[in-house]
Amino acid sequence: MMSQTAYLSRSYHPVRELKSGARQLRRLPEGIEEIPYTLFTLKPLGPVIGAEIEGVDLGQPLTPELKAELHRAFLEWKVLFFRNQSIDSEQQLRFAKEWGELEKHPFLPRGSSEEVTRFEKNANMTGNENVWHTDVTWRLEPALGSVLRLSEVPPLGGDTLWADMAVAYDNLPDEVKQRIDGLTAIHDFTGTFGRHLAPEILEAKQAEFPAAEHPVVRTHPETGRKTLFVNAAFTVRIVGLEAEESEKVLNYLFRQAHVPEYQVRFHWEENSVALWDNRATQHYAVSDYFPNRRVAERISIAGDRPY
Repeated sequence: MMSQTAYLSRSYHPVRELKSGARQLRRLPEGIEEIPYTLFTLKPLGPVIGAEIEGVDLGQPLTPELKAELHRAFLEWKVLFFRNQSIDSEQQLRFAKEWGELEKHPFLPRGSSEEVTRFEKNANMTGNENVWHTDVTWRLEPALGSVLRLSEVPPLGGDTLWADMAVAYDNLPDEVKQRIDGLTAIHDFTGTFGRHLAPEILEAKQAEFPAAEHPVVRTHPETGRKTLFVNAAFTVRIVGLEAEESEKVLNYLFRQAHVPEYQVRFHWEENSVALWDNRATQHYAVSDYFPNRRVAERISIAGDRPY
C-alpha cells in the first residue's frame, strides 16, 4: 500500500491513460482531395465531423446530381444536418430510401409505418438513449445509416452528439492498433432491449436475432477507412480474450468516443433533420429535458456485413 509519505514527497506518479496536445484530425481518406459543393451550401460544424446543409428542400425529390453530391458530403462529413424542413413521415421515408432499403426495428415504438420509429418523450417517458452507441450492431448486418427528424423540441436541452470513430481509430497508440486489428467481438441486444421482455418473448427474439460477431476494427465499405466498431450499449465480449481482459480492452476502446475533438454536438430546432453514417460514427442523445416533450421519428437504412 502506498504510504502517505510517498504522496507528500511527490515520489508517487500514477500511470494513467491520458493524452494531451494535438490529435490527428483527418476528415478525408488518404489521397482524397477537397472538391467544392456546387448544388448547396455546406457549413462545417467542426474539423472532422458534422455539417449543416443549406439550400436543399427535403420535401422535393432529389435529382441524381443532387443525390450524388449529398452522398459525397455524407461520406466526407459523416453527419449532415438540415434545418427548417417542414416535411411529414412520407417525405422523410422517400428521402431515406435514396440511400437504400429500409429496415424495421423490432423493439422500439413504431410511427406511421413499420419503417418509422417514433421517440416520444414527456413527463411519463424519459430519454434512455444517453449512452454512446452505434445503432443495431446486434444485427448480423447493422444499419448503414439513419434519418432522424424532430417535430417537437424541448425549450432547453435535448441535443445529440456524434463521434467520428475513424478519427478515434487513427489516434490510438500503435501498440493498441496492433493488438486489436484482426480481433472480433460479440454484439447482443439482451442487456438493453431484452431486459424488460418476458422470458418466452426474450427467447423468441434471441432466436430471431442471434448474437452477432463483428470485427473490432471494421473497414468502411465505401471510404476504405479503418473504424472502431465496438460500443458500450451492444458489444459484450471480445472473442478469444478472458472476460476480465476483454472488459478492460473494451472499456478503453469505449472511452475513445468521449474525446471532444472527435465529436460534433447538434442543437435541435423544430423541423430539423439529421442523416448520419452508422458505419463510421457513434451517437449520444442527451437526456436533460425531462419532463418536457421531445418528439422524433427515425428511419434506418439497411446495411451490410462488417468486415
